[in-house]
Amino acid sequence: MRRLKSTIFASLFVTIMAPAQAQPASPAADLVKLGMILDMGSLYADVTGPGSELAARMAVADFGGKVLGRPIEVVVADHQTKADIAAAIATKWYDAENVVALLDVAASSPALAVMNVANLRHRIVLLNGPGASSITNENCIATAVHYVYNTYAVAHAVTKATMDQGGKSWYYLTADYTFGHQLENDSAAVVKANGGQVLGEAKAPITTADFSSFLLQAQQSGAQVIGLANAGSDLINSVKQAAEFGITRSGTKLASLAANINDIHSIGLDATQGLVVGDAFYWDTDDQSRAFANRFYDKLNKMPNMLQAGVYSSTTHYLQAVQAAGTTDAEPVMQKMREMPIHDFFAHDGHIRADGLMVHDIYLFQVKKPSESKGPWDLYKRVATIPGDQAFQPLSQSRCPLVKK
Repeated sequence: MRRLKSTIFASLFVTIMAPAQAQPASPAADLVKLGMILDMGSLYADVTGPGSELAARMAVADFGGKVLGRPIEVVVADHQTKADIAAAIATKWYDAENVVALLDVAASSPALAVMNVANLRHRIVLLNGPGASSITNENCIATAVHYVYNTYAVAHAVTKATMDQGGKSWYYLTADYTFGHQLENDSAAVVKANGGQVLGEAKAPITTADFSSFLLQAQQSGAQVIGLANAGSDLINSVKQAAEFGITRSGTKLASLAANINDIHSIGLDATQGLVVGDAFYWDTDDQSRAFANRFYDKLNKMPNMLQAGVYSSTTHYLQAVQAAGTTDAEPVMQKMREMPIHDFFAHDGHIRADGLMVHDIYLFQVKKPSESKGPWDLYKRVATIPGDQAFQPLSQSRCPLVKK
C-alpha cells in the first residue's frame, strides 16, 4: 500500500509539473471557459466560496455572457484548502478541458501551487482571495495578477495605526502556513521599524478550534497588543475566545491584521467594537458600491466583502482586455490588462504593475459601537484612505525577477 501511494504521488507530481502539450483554445472554439478554484466548505468558504463564484457569474452576465462572439462558461472546483489538489485541478483544466484562464484561487498556499502550473502552461490566473506578498515578489510570474490586497498592505496599515494608538509591544498569534507567516513578518517589520518590540509568537494550525493556550501565552507575555495573523474561522474563533477570557477587558489590545467584514459580522460588534481594520472595499462607500452590494445581497443574503467585489472587478477587467486584444491568448491579454486603467466601484485609477500587483487605495476602518450601527451590515466607519502608491510595497523594493531595476 505504501508503495502504491508513492507511485500515485509521483505520477501526480509529473503530471502537474510537466508542460502541457495541448495548445490554448483557438478563436474558433465554441466556448471561452474560465475556472475558479475555491474553498467551498472550509476555513475560507464564507469569505470566498459561493460568494466569489456569484461575483464572477454576475460579472459575466453583466458583460453580456459572451466575449469575441463566444459564450462564456465558468467552472468551479473546491480545493479543500490543499495545495496539491488545487494544482491537480488546474492541470486537468488547462490540459484537458481548455480552460483559458482562472478567475481566482482561494488561499495563499493553493494559489502559489496553481501559479507554478499556470506559468508552465502560460495561462492567466487572477488572484483575489489569497494575500501572501510573495505572490508578486519572489514567486511572481508573467501571467498572474494579484488584484485585491496583500499581507504587506493590510499589515502595514493596521500595525501602524495600532502603534499610533500606543500599542508598542506585540505578541503574535499566527496561522501556521504561508499566509499567516507572511502576515506576521510584514507586521513585525513595521513594529520594529517604529521602535516597538515583538515579545513572542504562537503558531496555531489552521482550523484550530481551541485557542485558549495560545491566547494565555500571549496574555502572559505582557504585550500591549496581540496581533492576530490569521483569517476566516480561525480569526472568528480567536477573537470570540479572547472576549470570553476577558483579555481585552484587562487592557490588552487585539489587532486583526486581516479581518474581513464577514468576520466582524459573525463575531458581532460587542466583541469587535473599536477594532481597526484594513480593507480594500466597503459596500456602503458610495452609490456604485451600494448598487453592486444590494444586487449581491439579493442573491446571497449577505453583503460582499473586498475579495468578492475584487472578483467582479477583475473578471470584468479581464473580459474587457480579451475584447480589446481580440484573442484569449495570454500575452496580448496581459498586455491589455496592464495598459488599461481600472476605474469602477472597487478601484479608482487602479493599474497593474510589472510584478503583477494591481495598485489601488487601501482604507482604514474602525468597527462601530453597537449604538452607532443602523443595521446588521452597518459595521464600519472610515478613518483614513491610504493611496495605492503608499499602501503597497514600492516597486523599487520588489523581489520579483520580472521587475527591471
